[in-house]
Amino acid sequence: MKIITKNIWILSLVSLFTDVASEMLYPIMPVYLKTIGFSIVLIGVLEGFAEATAGLSKGYFGNLSDNKRKRLPFIQAGYSFSAISKPMMALFSYPLWIFFSRTMDRLGKGIRTGARDALLSDEATPQTKGRVFGFHRSMDTLGAVIGPLLALVYLIYYPNDYKTLFIVAFFPGIIAIAFTFFIKEKKKEVPIQKAKIGLLDFIKYWKESPAIYRKLVGALLVFTLFNSSDVFLLLKIKEAGFNDTTVIGIYIFYNMVYALLSYPLGILADRIGMRKIFTSGLIFFVTVYLGMAYAENKVVFMALFFIYGIYAAATEGIAKAWITNICKKENTATAIGTYTAFQSIATMLASSLAGVIWFSFGASATFIITGIMVFGVTIYIAQIKN
Repeated sequence: MKIITKNIWILSLVSLFTDVASEMLYPIMPVYLKTIGFSIVLIGVLEGFAEATAGLSKGYFGNLSDNKRKRLPFIQAGYSFSAISKPMMALFSYPLWIFFSRTMDRLGKGIRTGARDALLSDEATPQTKGRVFGFHRSMDTLGAVIGPLLALVYLIYYPNDYKTLFIVAFFPGIIAIAFTFFIKEKKKEVPIQKAKIGLLDFIKYWKESPAIYRKLVGALLVFTLFNSSDVFLLLKIKEAGFNDTTVIGIYIFYNMVYALLSYPLGILADRIGMRKIFTSGLIFFVTVYLGMAYAENKVVFMALFFIYGIYAAATEGIAKAWITNICKKENTATAIGTYTAFQSIATMLASSLAGVIWFSFGASATFIITGIMVFGVTIYIAQIKN
């Protein structure tokens, strides 16, 4: 049996090109927003609103995808929204327009996430979920390596020309959309349900879901609550006295490790179990955060970000593969959508919590508290049966 099917390849290439577009803009987004008059507070409000939109839409559209028994229309619409939003941010600098464009990008992610992951799950068996999601995650993260590199090269020759970069980012997005038209969705024999789907109906799935789903996702959400934005890790490097090029270089290095190891660790997860690989990844996470509390030199930072890449490869795709293995096939998009919706909310709270701890007690306290709390989550997840 062919494990990495044509649909998996295409979906992975779609994610790769979409991530190239997004990650080209990731390093310069805050700088660009400042140049057009956004304050730090307004940037925070913008990102918070955009993430809230993504969170709610992931749950709603995941549920809708299961209800309609269709995946492809949601995938195509989601990636189209994200691609179109890139050049829109360069056309006008009015705050309301920027809010609309940025929200459109995150809405696109919300529309496609549940349906895309459900289609990946449909292409796999319970015995191959780890490698399928690992392969997709590997290709997706490869885009996070290529994107910042392209942005760095462009800005060397055209410094401060941020608007043009937003337009350039449109082209890999268009390539991603084109690839979606080669996806072949299997026809479902289950009749289409006609019931209307409410915006928050996906929350009902939490009560109806298997007990193991609630245990696993509950633990994952507690973990997310203490897993603040990677910006805090990069800020630690910056505060240690390193320049912007070094910071971006270490971020690219982390993504390379992440991309290279996601597929091999997915294969290993299929062989020895999702739980073992995932909890091992969390141990790596704890090691990194406790190490960051005391790290000062470049070699230590590189070593910690290498370990951080292993953590990401052992958890990101594995978590979704594990979830799809414990939910009913007809509820896959809803299960993923519900998890990622709550995860978006927890992510917003995590960065706020980390910011408060950092401001009140310093960087070291932020990393130590996070490390201790995640170690507790690791012990709990280690006891969950597959």
